[in-house]
Amino acid sequence: MTLMLASVLSRAEAEIAVARGADIIDCKDPSRGALGALALAEVAEIVEVVDGRRPVSAVVELPHDVSHARQAIEDAAALGVEFVKFALPVTPDAREIIDELAPLATRARLVAVLFADLSPDLDILPSLARAGFAGAMLDTAHKGKGRLLDYMNIGELSAFVGKCHELGLEAGLAGGLEAPDAPRLLVTKPDVLGFRGALCRGQNRRDTLDAQAVSLIRDLIPGTGAPGNRTPAAQPKPVDADHVFVRDLVLPVAIGAYGHEHGHTQRVRFNVDVEVARVAGPDDMRGVFSYDVVMDAIKMILASGHVELVETMAERLAASILPHERVRAVTVQIEKLDVAPGAVGVRIRRERPPETANARHLPPGLGGAHDPISKS
Repeated sequence: MTLMLASVLSRAEAEIAVARGADIIDCKDPSRGALGALALAEVAEIVEVVDGRRPVSAVVELPHDVSHARQAIEDAAALGVEFVKFALPVTPDAREIIDELAPLATRARLVAVLFADLSPDLDILPSLARAGFAGAMLDTAHKGKGRLLDYMNIGELSAFVGKCHELGLEAGLAGGLEAPDAPRLLVTKPDVLGFRGALCRGQNRRDTLDAQAVSLIRDLIPGTGAPGNRTPAAQPKPVDADHVFVRDLVLPVAIGAYGHEHGHTQRVRFNVDVEVARVAGPDDMRGVFSYDVVMDAIKMILASGHVELVETMAERLAASILPHERVRAVTVQIEKLDVAPGAVGVRIRRERPPETANARHLPPGLGGAHDPISKS
């Protein structure tokens, strides 16, 4: 299951985030940059008002002196926060710093934050795992200069999440995320999606939280959101069907069963038509199935490496789209353009079973094994 992290700067904002269903309450001061720490007294107030209803995380600004860094983490942990986040230094001694902080992994669940806009070294992830860190998060350092998806594509983010999971680390994604990014990023199967600006008035991360904005993001992330503490928004009833399509998308693809087709790409044309249940309801992202989801699914399949058969690719593409909310059926046509004067390929149509169509549920793989709340 993918959890929603809401960054807050006061007890009042924490109350809004809890009431509107955020899964993790994150203490952070947006006026101090991407990862600005709140004063310990303010963190203590937030822990008090949350009162165990949600896990609380706190940002710690990591001093260059490791002994001071350890003290800062210990001070935050002593307040009762479950997660302590900090920006991992982009310095040659980063691994030594990780080793120095390793003993604190028994006091709090340590999360190292890497910045997608600062050429993050993902080879550092095994060191985090060996040191007992709980997880790693990708964020952006320079707010207002691009969001996470401007620096790393869906395939790269999926690879980051997969590598974290292979190492036993929880994986988080954040960085100027907006409402349309939520359904796109769910396909990468992160444990946590983190938000600040998208939850605030006017999407200004330095302004106060807006309850309706928090609810919108909550409703875009499948799941119940902290059972017993959230009143789900009323879901509009499907009234008709629309078609969302990607047409004549030509990309270089590593595909083919013949030996001569390996080791290089060839042009492949994608046509995808998704039948989506139309809903009568608010004119906002809750009622949208975006063509971006289709394009992201294609890119993720291409990023996975060589595929032998167009039939296999078509089936994988259909299978990745059908689990999305309100999708009734999908038609996928894939054509190889470089093997004949015309085009050769396959067209398939797949439907969701009637009993699951229009139901609100998780795509396959989003749940269970990497739940940051349930993990001990």
